[in-house]
Amino acid sequence: MTEQQPQQHDGVDRITAQWRAVRPDLDASPMAVIGRISRASRLLERGIKDNLAVHGIEPWEFDVLATLLRSGPPHVLNAGELSSAAMVSSAALTNRIDRLVEKGLVDRAVDPAHRRRVLISLTGAGEELANRLVEHHLVGEERQLAGLTAAEREQLAGLLRRVLLALGDHVEDSAEG
Repeated sequence: MTEQQPQQHDGVDRITAQWRAVRPDLDASPMAVIGRISRASRLLERGIKDNLAVHGIEPWEFDVLATLLRSGPPHVLNAGELSSAAMVSSAALTNRIDRLVEKGLVDRAVDPAHRRRVLISLTGAGEELANRLVEHHLVGEERQLAGLTAAEREQLAGLLRRVLLALGDHVEDSAEG
């Protein structure tokens, strides 16, 4: 017979217990969910940033490079497509592209078919780095989720998808998600 481990408590448990003590008339259960999602987001983002820093890359740089890489060969998107797929404003994207061009990781060119459209593409160095980074990134994410079984990950992913859909995060083309 296995001995059950005592349940551990996190900071959100303390907060919800405090609310139950001072306002027992309120249902603080939404705080338990939202607080944990918020706290997990901050911790996961910090882990991702630290993991990418090993390569001297900021998360936003990885996002742009990975977006171009996952678009498939020839790894070219127009600025509007890249802005939408990377979920950043066109103003923020312009600054990011400038910095990645300086590093030799992406090229910017005018679309010969639509002279008002700018095309962004991975350079050879950018493609090579993006491929190495995505492998390193996935190892880091695996480490961050090591406390969950495969079934628990699948269940959590499904529940979070439902939350996002309820919040209006819908994608027209399922290939983008």
